[in-house]
Order: sequence, then C-alpha cells, then structure tokens
Amino acid sequence: MHASHSALGLALLCVSAGAVATMPVIGRLCVRYGSRPVTVASLVLLSLSVLLPPHMHTVPTLGAVLVLFGAGYGAANVSMNSAAVEVVAELRRPVMPSFHAGYSLGGLLGAAVGGLLAASVSASWALALSGLLGLLVTAAAGTALLRERTRATGRTAPAAAGATPAAAPGAARSAAAAPARRGRAGHTRLLVLLLGLTALCSSYGEGSLADWATLHLTDDVHASAGLAAFGYAAYAFAMTSGRLAGTWLSIRLGPARLMAAGGLTAGAGMLIAALTPSVPLVLAGFVLVGLGLANLFPLAIARAGEAGGPQGVATASTLGYAGMLIGPPVIGFLADAASLPIALTTVAAAGAGAAVLSVLVHRPALNAR
Repeated sequence: MHASHSALGLALLCVSAGAVATMPVIGRLCVRYGSRPVTVASLVLLSLSVLLPPHMHTVPTLGAVLVLFGAGYGAANVSMNSAAVEVVAELRRPVMPSFHAGYSLGGLLGAAVGGLLAASVSASWALALSGLLGLLVTAAAGTALLRERTRATGRTAPAAAGATPAAAPGAARSAAAAPARRGRAGHTRLLVLLLGLTALCSSYGEGSLADWATLHLTDDVHASAGLAAFGYAAYAFAMTSGRLAGTWLSIRLGPARLMAAGGLTAGAGMLIAALTPSVPLVLAGFVLVGLGLANLFPLAIARAGEAGGPQGVATASTLGYAGMLIGPPVIGFLADAASLPIALTTVAAAGAGAAVLSVLVHRPALNAR
C-alpha cells in the first residue's frame, strides 16, 4: 500500500476496535442462543475475514476489513470462553488453563508456520491457507459442539436459573426477597469487575512483553538479535508450559493461591528482567513472567463465567483485552519520559496488583450467595 507506519498503526487499531465493540454484544447472544452455536458462527466469521486483507489497496479499506476481523476475534474470544466455562462446570475440574494453553500454542505455531508460508508463497496464499485451515477446524469442532448442545437440550434447567419457587405463595414473599436478589446481583457485578481487572493486569503484561521484550534485550542489555528473539520465545514457551500445568496446579494449590502466587512470580520476574544488565538473568526473568502470568487470565475468566455466565465472561474479557491494548503504548510513553527498563517495571506493579485482586475475589464475603 506504500502507507506510513502511523497509517498502518491506525489500521491495526481497527482490530482492537472491532473486538472491544463486539465482546459485550456476544455475551448477550450467548445467553439467548447458547455459547456453542455462537462459537461456531464466530469462528466462521474469523476464518473468512482472514482472506480479505491482502486484497485491500487503501488504508481505509484495510481498516474496514480489520474491524471485521476484530469482530470475529472478539466474538470467538467470548463465546469460546463461555463454552469452556460450561465444560468446566460439567467436568467439575479446573481445566480452563488447558484451553488457554491451546491459545498460547496456537500463537507459537501460527507465527512459525505463517513465517514459513510468507517466505515461500505470496501473502494472499499464506492467509488463504490459514483461513481454509480455520474453516476445516471449525467444521470438525463445530459439528461436535452442536451435537453436544443438541444432546444437552433435554436436561432440566437448574432452579437457580431464575425460576420462581412454587412454594412462594404471594407477592409479599417475592417483595421481601427482592432486596436479597438485588444484593446478590450487586455482589456478582462487583466480583466480575474485580476479575476483569485481574485479567487486565495480566494482559497488560502480555501485551507489553509482546511488543517490548525484544527491544529491551537488544537496546538495554545489548543482546544479539537472535538471542533477543529467543528471549521472547522463552517467555511464550514458559507461558504455554504454565498453562498446560495449570489444571494440576489449580487442583493442588487452589485457584486463589495459584493466582496470587502467579502475580507475585510475574512481578518478581519482571523486576529481574528490567533492572539487571545480565542477559541470562533477563532471560530467566522473562521465563518467570511467563510462568507467573500463565494462569491469571484463564482462571479469572473461568471464575467470571461461573459467577455471571456468558455476560460475566464478556465483561471480564473486555476489561482483560483493554489491558493488552493499553500496555504497549503506556510502556512507550514511559520509555520516552524515563527509560524502557523503568517503564517495564509497571508490568511488575501490574503483577502485584493481580495478586492483591486475586486474594480479594476469593474472599468468602464477596463470594457469598
């Protein structure tokens, strides 16, 4: 397109705009139609939208199709997490981190395979093959999802879903129960908000490291370009490994302890990576950040879904995604005002904040029903 970096940056911002605008709406659609059909529709939209960017020849048209891609991404994010919350409830095991390990592994594989495709074929063919793969996966997984939903339609809905007890004989009792219901709803909203802020703290660190870890290694620690690339890969691999172990750790430690320990580990790792001049120590710090952040987001989303259903997932996901948006520019502004190592210490502060929030959201008083 022969566009400037700033123009392309604005176009890429449309991905975020589409995602943030879509997430709250998808929560309501999941409540009305079920999370599994919405998941299938979202993945179809996401896969098809991948085909379009190479065929756009101006920045405004590119921005328009990236809004569509962002909408598919945001819709898939909320609907898949809502469907995963249902599976967690059916299994009665905290398996949410395993689903998010798939997300992390997909990012690693997508970057590697996408790079190989882009080097051997045109961008149009690379994205076309990616979109085709997405449609094939959607067809296979979607068939299973919709079949399971059909089987589940005969199940009796739980009484807590909002049915009025038959034993309540009059308007007086309903009126007396109204303040209690409003109190529970207020507690749920507060709990979901705090969980969303926990997810925000986690994704603030994820977004910041994705954009700034390599530059920190090359400019501040004077590592080679190859070693700097390995540094981010080590962080991403540590996050994937931490999520693969997340179910086992959650069972052994409990979600509250795992989330609090993860926030503190990420904070300590970021301080090491930001403030030490040694390349091995910086790499070790990035590994600690990856391990610490690994299970914060998935466990926060799982708890939000348990408390508030698909709408809770949508609210927490929107807040969490906001952290990924604000992280990189905040780091950039602070790096200009002070230095990049000082700016990166805000990731440590976010990790500590996530640890504190994790303790708050698991307080018995807040979780009383």
